[in-house]
Formats: sequence, structure tokens, C-alpha cells
Amino acid sequence: MPKHPQSHLDPRQPLVVDTTKLPRQPGATRALKRVVPAPADLGLELISVPVGSDVELDLTLTSVSEGVYVSGNVRGVVAGDCGRCLDEISESFDVPIAELFAYADSTTEETTDTDEVGRMQGDLLDLEPAVRDAVVLTLPTNPVCRPDCPGLCPDCGAHLADLPADHSHEAVDPRWAALGNLSTTELPEAASPHRKQNRIEE
Repeated sequence: MPKHPQSHLDPRQPLVVDTTKLPRQPGATRALKRVVPAPADLGLELISVPVGSDVELDLTLTSVSEGVYVSGNVRGVVAGDCGRCLDEISESFDVPIAELFAYADSTTEETTDTDEVGRMQGDLLDLEPAVRDAVVLTLPTNPVCRPDCPGLCPDCGAHLADLPADHSHEAVDPRWAALGNLSTTELPEAASPHRKQNRIEE
């Protein structure tokens, strides 16, 4: 019985790989080229791989004494919002992947945790955790549409890149801001010297 029981893998899932045709002889290899739909939540808050979009796997499966070593590249497209100006971002990615999937009852399986090394279930292995780690770890937590993006004007919210260099807003002391909305006709009688004078003459 495996040291770390796992949920049963479904070979029909796009990121589950059947290694039946890979001889369990160290050094044996088999190419794996596959385009799969991106799983949900493959990314970060501001940038991620759109659910269902194409993710290309260009991998090599290699038999080693302790399991199956998977190496190669994962390609696709990420989309999100610029952390400075909120414009949409869409760009391609090409990240390397390298993961060992240990055979059941192997020394590696017995001496490591599941978050250290992947696990085989019979002839099946699940690539999703490895793909997720490879992609997510390369994504920026605060993505930008371009390195020199100036962001938004903090006062009016307009794109600074579209504004003139001398763009500015008049700073008003908040203690007097309310008075700026009053016209002279709205001033109380006590504040109008002409009104006082007329009353005295009467």
C-alpha cells in the first residue's frame, strides 16, 4: 500500500498520462506531444491561463530506476490586467518542466512527501500539479503591460501615457474646498459689507 494514498486517476483526463507503452527499463524514452485545455485557476489573481485555452505539452518521458522522469516544455497564453493602468494583457509563455514520478513502493516513494516528488498510480501519472507549478511560478504577482508603464493619474484616473507631460491638478486645501462651490450671492448677509451699509443708511 502506498505511503501517501491518492485519489484514483482517470486516464480520460487530458493531463493524465498512461505510460503503458514506456518500458520500465532505465534509459527508455518516449515522446509526448499533446494539446490540452487549460484547467481552472491556472495562474494568479491578476494574470492566468484562460480556462479551456490550448496548452501545448512538448515532453519526453524517461524511465529511471525509481520511476518516470518527465522533462520538456509547456506552452500557451496568459491573460490578465496590468497592475498599473488596468489595460488588458495577453502574451505567450514557454516554460520548462522537470518532474520525477516515483513508482509505488520505490525507495523514493517511501522516503519523500507528495509535495516533493510526484507519484505513479500503476502506469498512470498526473501532470496537472507539475504543469501548474511550472506555469504559476513564472508569473509576476504584479503584471504590467510594458516595463515603463506610467499607470493612471491618481486624481482623474486617466492613462498617464496619453496625457501631456505637464498634466496636473490644482491642489485645494480641503478646509476651503466647500467654499469653492459657493457663489457670492449665496454668502450670508453678515458676510456682505454692502448689505450692512444699506441697512445703516435706512
